[in-house]
Amino acid sequence: MNGDDDTIDEPGPRTTKSEIGADDTKGDDAPRGRRRPDVIEIRDLRVECIVGVYPHERDTPQPLQIDVRLELEPVLEVHRLRQTVDYAAIASQIAFVLQSCRFFLLETAATTLARLLLAPPALGEDRAPIQAARVRLVKPLALGGVGVPSLEIHREAADVTLAREDKPFGTVDIVHETREVGVYRLNIAPGRGIPLHVHRVMQESEMVLGDNLLLNGEPVAAGSVHRWPHDLAHRYDNPSDRWASILCVDSPRFIPDDEVEVSGEPGRADAEPPFIRRHVVVGA
Repeated sequence: MNGDDDTIDEPGPRTTKSEIGADDTKGDDAPRGRRRPDVIEIRDLRVECIVGVYPHERDTPQPLQIDVRLELEPVLEVHRLRQTVDYAAIASQIAFVLQSCRFFLLETAATTLARLLLAPPALGEDRAPIQAARVRLVKPLALGGVGVPSLEIHREAADVTLAREDKPFGTVDIVHETREVGVYRLNIAPGRGIPLHVHRVMQESEMVLGDNLLLNGEPVAAGSVHRWPHDLAHRYDNPSDRWASILCVDSPRFIPDDEVEVSGEPGRADAEPPFIRRHVVVGA
């Protein structure tokens, strides 16, 4: 997480067991010479979203149950949240992607989530890298009570390579694209911004990943979600000395000619209520 309210002394870089030569290869299931990872799990996360191929599934949200298992480089000491993974932030990003993308297939949803989780942290995102991820999706109501379909995938960071495009405001990471939708991370360099613009074809949803951005000239909190109607003008500015990042979903996938710069005053769209109530973290 980003923030300027740190009150705990910085303990230095993330120290791994392999860096200091400790031999902690324990457990019968740990390969010889490989140290067991630290594991963070989020179980039974429930998100109401559009997912499915049948007509009734395209009109009405249904519950989706999500379990994720994240493997991180093992550490001896963790004193700050940025040395590990904020599971509230991860859960909120998962919910945002599922609610924004309106996936047809569980396979596409799971693949997109795995790519997002395993990608290197965004330039404006303070968290540890994730080495491997297991994503399990369950549709409890899909078969009308006679059965419960699910899908589980396992991916490693080596499986994921994001394309990165240079932009006047910074860079864009392409997380995943289909014909129907694109998931991106917009990385805004210090002192730069995304000019006032509108969309006339794409439906755009955005989640701010840090605390150092201005939206339409006003500070915007990390985790804030906005969904932009067609022709509603908006802009972002990064007045800080740190990179800032936004998780963005476009439907259909990004159309360059539909990023229409305009003049005048920005419009107004209130942020959605947070999926998970987040609090200011001291010493993040």
